[in-house]
Amino acid sequence: MNMEQTKFSRWPEALIILQSIIYGFGDPISKIAFEVTPVYTMMSVRYLIAFVICVVIFHRRILDTLRTVPVKAWLIPGVCIGMSYLLNNVALSMTDATSVAFLRSLAVVMTPALAFLAFRTRYSWKLIFIQVMVLPGTYLLCVRGGLSGFGAGEMVALAAAALMAAALVFTKNYLDTVDPASMTSLQAGCSAVLALIGCMIFEGGLHLETTTGTAWLIILYLAITCTFLGYLMQNLALTKISDRTVALLQSLCPVMTAVFALLLLGETLSAAGIVGAVIIVCCVAAGSVTR
Repeated sequence: MNMEQTKFSRWPEALIILQSIIYGFGDPISKIAFEVTPVYTMMSVRYLIAFVICVVIFHRRILDTLRTVPVKAWLIPGVCIGMSYLLNNVALSMTDATSVAFLRSLAVVMTPALAFLAFRTRYSWKLIFIQVMVLPGTYLLCVRGGLSGFGAGEMVALAAAALMAAALVFTKNYLDTVDPASMTSLQAGCSAVLALIGCMIFEGGLHLETTTGTAWLIILYLAITCTFLGYLMQNLALTKISDRTVALLQSLCPVMTAVFALLLLGETLSAAGIVGAVIIVCCVAAGSVTR
């Protein structure tokens, strides 16, 4: 009985690992869609589809939340997560993807720091050490030869990492008053609004005339699995485990991206990249048994 209870008690961690697998598959296939669809147009459509799905399924909960919950309880997490993904794509257009991936991984150490500053959250020094050790692993996996410099693109990537940390911390805090389904729906809505604003500013509106059938299938995958299910799994997990644990588990995402990039795009890892992936997996394993 105890063994069965232990298995079931690990479902929040399993959700974030599944989320990392889903996102890892989404990264390489996004490259295919970006070849025929502008970035902000694709993001706008993706988030709009996800929001419509949420409204269809959770419309009663959404209305109850809008009527009874303070606006800041869903607006702050929604803006943080939406802006994080927007700035991440801006950074990708300004500098190397490897630099962006490495700097984005700083969310794993920013999250506990922000949780302490905002809410004085207690934190284990053992877990701090484990999370810091993720960084050299991510460096070896993503960079494998040194950052190309530190300019405007890198600054934007750092801002994206900080906003992702804020999204985790504030979502965790406000899930006491907003249920996971409503939080997911309103985060998707905020993401859609922000993406549409970016689309108007940077692309002059939606441009879907060159979008192929394959690209539409990719957009649907990103909307349904990465956004709708990804947000929902993250919010469900945050009701049971800490934002710091979620950030640590999400450091598996670059590893999953590397695996699917190898399978789908033929991109191979160097010896340093393999060592980095092993370090990250070991850190996640150690963090899962450290409290």
